[in-house]
Amino acid sequence: MLLLTASCKKFIDINDDPNNLTTAQLSLLLPSTEISMVGNMYQLNSGAATIVQHTIFSSGLSRYQQTGTSFDDSWDGFYTQTFIDIESLIKQGTSQQQWGYVAIAKLEKAYLYSLMVDMWGSVPYNSASMGAENRSPVFEEGAAIYDRLFVLIDEAIADAGKVAGTGLTPASADVIYGGSKDLWIKMANALKLKLFNQVRLVDPAKSAAGIKALLTANLINANSADFTFRFGSSQNPNNRHPWHRSEYQAGKTFYVSQSFSDMLFANDDPRLRYFIYRQHATAGLNNAVNSNGYYGRNPGDGTSVPADQTRRSTFGIYPAGGLYDNAPINNLSPANIFLNNTGATGGLKVVTVTDGTGAGIMPLITNAMVQFMRAEAALTLNTGDNARQRFIDAITANLNSISAYATANGGIPMPATTISGFVAKLTQQYDGAADDAKRLELVMTQKYIATYGNGMEAYNDFRRTGLPQMRELLSPLNSFPMRLYYSQSELSTNSTVIANASQVQTVQQTTPVFWDK
Repeated sequence: MLLLTASCKKFIDINDDPNNLTTAQLSLLLPSTEISMVGNMYQLNSGAATIVQHTIFSSGLSRYQQTGTSFDDSWDGFYTQTFIDIESLIKQGTSQQQWGYVAIAKLEKAYLYSLMVDMWGSVPYNSASMGAENRSPVFEEGAAIYDRLFVLIDEAIADAGKVAGTGLTPASADVIYGGSKDLWIKMANALKLKLFNQVRLVDPAKSAAGIKALLTANLINANSADFTFRFGSSQNPNNRHPWHRSEYQAGKTFYVSQSFSDMLFANDDPRLRYFIYRQHATAGLNNAVNSNGYYGRNPGDGTSVPADQTRRSTFGIYPAGGLYDNAPINNLSPANIFLNNTGATGGLKVVTVTDGTGAGIMPLITNAMVQFMRAEAALTLNTGDNARQRFIDAITANLNSISAYATANGGIPMPATTISGFVAKLTQQYDGAADDAKRLELVMTQKYIATYGNGMEAYNDFRRTGLPQMRELLSPLNSFPMRLYYSQSELSTNSTVIANASQVQTVQQTTPVFWDK
């Protein structure tokens, strides 16, 4: 009877198909969360980059005008895709005691929720990503969420410690760090550093104590440890950098920010050739024909778009995987040393989908960013760190990273003499600064340039420090946005905010996030 009962149970269990699993394999779920996290950042990153004048993605956002659809793709994607998969990864990994997967998922969750707090302020957290169990999650204050994130990061580090050996997961399951335990712990500590630095205005004692404790921790301290997502070069299916997909075709979405290209040009900055590619050698602002080819659009320009798709500048080799600009530049000053025409023997062209590799990067938390954060904290919180050395290390790391990336993707490496000479020039400016306020201005201006490709980080920095100085908008439609607008679909379906949706949305423009004093 026992044998018959067991056999019958096995026989009649027809709804369990071993070839169609009801839960995803962890090795497939993890890369899905990583790809989804970065994929859903496109609208958010491009919009934030427009607000801080790195580029111009939307004429409305360039004039500080938000709508309920300005960032809805990112908001909706995070909550309906990324967070759901992350929570599944944590739940399944915990039940299977696969602590490496759990550790990585918790760090992804901490990073992404900290980003959402930074961008939107109050967001659903505890009751989010529950599907049909709770379709109207409550919005929670950013400060309370930050407190939980510090705990979550420590939990992740502890989970990683439960894994023997050097790998948290198989290398093939982790598209960011290849499963490396050491690199994920470095990322965890760098994320804590970032959050402690972010709260320094509202809780300087907590910020200083947390940062001091991390100075001897296992932090990101080399470019090889950068928390960076790497896109592919395939066109079918297309896994290229979204800026490449958008611009290396006939129809283009973006303009180069004229204020950003002018800043680099005026300061003899060698990164200009890597960041921006000119399609035309003499094109200029307002469709001029006798300039240097750096033709973009001024922030806040509300005029209609001319027929200039083949003349406007576009994204270069870094970080979008486009082309390196190795053509001569008109109107260079005789005083230029680092942005010059030495060896500039190439030509220019109208870009197409076959130009560049498209295998760009999304710099989330890099070695350069960590060094800049440490310099900022040393200047403002007296952490005992060497602000001058961190400033030097940060610039050097950024230049080396750009050079190495370009070398690997069809560009030209930045000469070692250019790197050392440009760093020496900026160090001289640092040494000649009148006080710590001026030194901080140098630090934040250089971080602003070095974070090109991550507009969200630059948006955070500007709200926290007011640096660097931005170009005045030509024709603003609103005040500078202190927070981003919520997804209109969230406000129209979440019962906890429907009654006050209009008011909730309106105050986003003028209400600082909790850490912005």
